[in-house]
Amino acid sequence: MPVNYQTPSPEQLFPVAGIRLGTAEAEIRKKNRRDLTLVEMAPGSHAAGVFTQNRCCAAPVTACRKHLDIGSDMRALVINTGIANAATGEQGWQAAVATCAAVGEILGCEDRQVLPFSTGVILEHLPVERLIAGLPAAKADLKADNWHAAAHAIMTTDTVAKAASRRITVAGKTITVTGISKGAGMIRPNMATMLGFVATDAGIAPALLKQLAKDAADVSFNCITIDGDTSTNDSFVVIATGQSGLQIDDTSSAHWSAVREAVIAVAQELAQAIVRDGEGATKFISVQVGAGKTADECRKVAYAIGHSPLVKTAFFASDPNLGRILAAIGYAGIDDLDANGVKVWLASNGEEVLVSENGGRALSYQEEAGSRIMKAAEITVRVDLGRGSEQATVWTCDFSYDYVKINADYRS
Repeated sequence: MPVNYQTPSPEQLFPVAGIRLGTAEAEIRKKNRRDLTLVEMAPGSHAAGVFTQNRCCAAPVTACRKHLDIGSDMRALVINTGIANAATGEQGWQAAVATCAAVGEILGCEDRQVLPFSTGVILEHLPVERLIAGLPAAKADLKADNWHAAAHAIMTTDTVAKAASRRITVAGKTITVTGISKGAGMIRPNMATMLGFVATDAGIAPALLKQLAKDAADVSFNCITIDGDTSTNDSFVVIATGQSGLQIDDTSSAHWSAVREAVIAVAQELAQAIVRDGEGATKFISVQVGAGKTADECRKVAYAIGHSPLVKTAFFASDPNLGRILAAIGYAGIDDLDANGVKVWLASNGEEVLVSENGGRALSYQEEAGSRIMKAAEITVRVDLGRGSEQATVWTCDFSYDYVKINADYRS
């Protein structure tokens, strides 16, 4: 079960003017499940994306990058689960091309205005004929209030659907931001087996939208880690339909900050939901690293802690074997780090305990307090590097027996 997370109800997910979503059972890999999602964007909509840095990226990722290089005026997203269409060579590329052509034909737009996404098993060919056969049903299901259904249709090993929504008032206009994501394993920054889609009815200039997608990813989906594996299919897309009548052309706009913050808030909620639903997760852990010379070195330390199997298994067992955290800080890659200047705290439920200072265990630290904090479902690890004013936060989870079981049986 996810850690303190519940899928919002359909009524809590506000429709975004200019967006319609439809789902269908295409039998991509299994029968009797909705595994195909079609998202239609009104003419005039724009999209921008951030994608995996895995060099063995999937065919749909390559197609998305190619189409976005041509132009941002997108008209559709098509998403399938079950098969990732990754490590599938020329056949996989042709499947992605055929998918875009079929969606373009059924929606009356150009192929290059379609962004395809796949998630699931790697090294297996996408049954593109089944996907194409499922498109008419997905089109027939297109509705503005179908976010809840779409969130369920993009799931793989997720135990719950992930969605978020905000409404703000800007310049007398109601601006809506709604998004969905999927992911539970093979999660690591830059990015992971993760799909994230956020749409707003604000109008945002293409160059500004591209920067917003990167900025939002940097403080949300690029701040999560479950197991340190970077997937082949990671994709995060931000869509702006402009249907609200509010248009923002540059950062000097008086309305930019409010819209930007709403998009980032939705992205962060979706990213944290992925960690809360991490495969086998029983605890949600925030790793906050501050007082660094640069934000980059703070991230290195946070990732080292968040990726460490020894740290993660200790949290699962509620075992305050906290030297493992110090070890992770030490191998994070800061060559001139003075270990004597580092401080580490543990916190949960309003209680914070100083664990380490001056190069060793804090004189005030009692293991009973550490054990008590580590039993909580939500825990914060706070690190002070004692060398500057920069900071970074990473969200992660523990490693349990179920993580191994889920991944050992994934193709069964």
